[in-house]
Amino acid sequence: MKLYNIKENDEQVSFSQAVRQGLGRNQGLFFPAELPVFEDVDALLAEDFVSRSSKILSAFIGDELDKETVAKMVSGAFQFPAPVAEVKEGVYALELFHGPTLAFKDFGGRFMAQSLAAVSEGGKITILTATSGDTGAAVAHAFYGMENINVVILYPKGKISPLQEKLFCTLGGNIHTVAVNGTFDDCQALVKQAFDDEALRKEIGLNSANSINISRLLAQICYYYEAVSQIPTDKRNDLVFAVPSGNFGNLTAGLLAKASGLPVKRFIAATNVNDTVPRYLKEGSWDPKETIATLSNAMDVSRPNNWPRIEELCQVKGWGLGELGYGAVTDEETAETLKEMSQDGYVCEPHGAIAYRILNEQLAEGETGIFLCTAHPAKFKEAVDEILGKDIELPGPLAKHAEMELLSVEQDADFSQLSALLRQVAK
Repeated sequence: MKLYNIKENDEQVSFSQAVRQGLGRNQGLFFPAELPVFEDVDALLAEDFVSRSSKILSAFIGDELDKETVAKMVSGAFQFPAPVAEVKEGVYALELFHGPTLAFKDFGGRFMAQSLAAVSEGGKITILTATSGDTGAAVAHAFYGMENINVVILYPKGKISPLQEKLFCTLGGNIHTVAVNGTFDDCQALVKQAFDDEALRKEIGLNSANSINISRLLAQICYYYEAVSQIPTDKRNDLVFAVPSGNFGNLTAGLLAKASGLPVKRFIAATNVNDTVPRYLKEGSWDPKETIATLSNAMDVSRPNNWPRIEELCQVKGWGLGELGYGAVTDEETAETLKEMSQDGYVCEPHGAIAYRILNEQLAEGETGIFLCTAHPAKFKEAVDEILGKDIELPGPLAKHAEMELLSVEQDADFSQLSALLRQVAK
């Protein structure tokens, strides 16, 4: 598999290099030089999740890793289901929260861990990533205890839910967590600064586990196929996906699935009031505002990292950005939607509720809608309990970590402090 740097096309790397390196020169994202297209999608959809995913990922990775190796990686990563639930007639929830950290990031985080283990050459690796909520837990648990790998996770202090924080800031060992006095965008900027420091990057074997890493992104393609496989065949011709969007990795993966042959009529990018992309699609002007804290904190992103990949894919495929649906939802509307869904018998959380609301607003007659539920409602217990007047029971992983002590250190959004910490961790 060959990939090129979107910003500097002359930088071309293998899958192994892209996994180890994370970002290209000038903070450029890597993008596949060739996109596979599956001719018999119906036969692919008839397979089980792991077998199908192995074939999909082998096609993207190519001959660099043999099919047996990829199959082993997939079976090691995807050890939990991605079920579809019908919420009301013609509208389905793709539940991506049945993994160990109860969020969709488990798929990408665990496959990246498998990928890095497969392509590493024995040297020490320092993984640096920023999280607005769920990435941190998925990455921490995927890499916890792995030999020669240290993980440093930055998150905005006080801007993720207490239970999200507990799930990844209580592990210790090779997992180091930093509560940054700032926003997620500040955390993301620090990660980019670290990757721009070539001397630091080489000294500590720096890598990233954000959705900017191609291995995480490719893994996410697989659950779009899994969703469609569970939809009745007579409803697959006019499928619409609504994707809760923050850093836009999830939507990128969905579009890559469509590019490879998955029958999807259209996608809807659903955001909260951090609506840089909806405003861009409506007005044609890229104008990020200051990030606002919301109920759907994992989507509190004003400068989405993966958006350049979407533009690149649309250019490669000849798709117009105008084909993308979009919408933004306030916290008040999110709360209303959670109540409506609960009254209909489905308990959701803020991110899924946003996608559900915009899907219902934009779904046309005859279309079948699928919205992504990216986290278990219990990960947002305080907010969901208050809105719904319920007492959501904590699943096992959350109940265990809720009682554990936080091990995070606190730092300002200052690169000198971060670089000192990274060097200390990598010793």
